Amino acid sequence: MAPPAATSTGESLARPEGWGGIVADWSSDQRTFKNVPWGKAMMWIFLLSDTFIFTCFLLSYMTVRMSTTVPWPNPSEIFALHIGGQPIPLILIAIMTFILISSSGTMAMAVNFGYRHDRVKSAILMLVTAAFGASFVGMQAFEWTKLIVEDGVRPWTNPFGAAQFGSTFFMITGFHGFHVSIGVIFLVIIARKVWRGDYDHGRPGYFTSRKGKYEAVEIMGLYWHFVDLVWVFIFAVFYLW
Repeated sequence: MAPPAATSTGESLARPEGWGGIVADWSSDQRTFKNVPWGKAMMWIFLLSDTFIFTCFLLSYMTVRMSTTVPWPNPSEIFALHIGGQPIPLILIAIMTFILISSSGTMAMAVNFGYRHDRVKSAILMLVTAAFGASFVGMQAFEWTKLIVEDGVRPWTNPFGAAQFGSTFFMITGFHGFHVSIGVIFLVIIARKVWRGDYDHGRPGYFTSRKGKYEAVEIMGLYWHFVDLVWVFIFAVFYLW
């Protein structure tokens, strides 16, 4: 807590206690977010809170799996696809992971070209990233359809073993798929604004930034890289364990 501020007459003004004092310190400190766009700072705060949520989900999954007395289904068998009459374990999940990891590369290049003020290449790469994300969501929808329609897996029951398998699977992958879907929508929106040159001319509207700055592209990149990183943990904990 900062010391009490002094007035021109030498009298001290007491700082608020608790959270009020923290807010007062940060709002009066010119160095807290010096030269940092508020949108970028708020995105970091949002990603931090989202990290706690995904961590709770994955810890809950591990706790349920280790504590249940009913045999847990083998992911290599549940998520296998039959190609040419032979089951290939995790082939769809491997393709989904490759697509999502590749989208991180295209998003990074989009941010790089944004720094260079090359709006055409930046917009195209963002649309490519959105296409990768839409492909991922489409494959996830296929995966869900197979489990629900063909295998009979439900959030409350599972013909392959422990009933908790369905609830944890749909909760974790569904929440992540929702993040990817939202990201695809915003990628298209930001790519359209970049293509039109909104950030070069400082055109007013939603998701704007300072004239000549491509901060929105960088903020979108932070979100997308986070979504990709979370999938790596889901892939390792849920599908490979």
